[in-house]
Amino acid sequence: MTEAYCVKCKKTVEMKNGVESKTSRGTTMMKGKCAVCGTTVCRMVGKK
Repeated sequence: MTEAYCVKCKKTVEMKNGVESKTSRGTTMMKGKCAVCGTTVCRMVGKK
């Protein structure tokens, strides 16, 4: 499981249903849901 920072919980949480996508600048990121509150969380990852 991937970890990401949740702004609503104000802590690092496990990401559920993480999907890899790209930003408009071409950077890769993981986007999913917070396991605690269900808010959308994102984590930037390096280029492959």
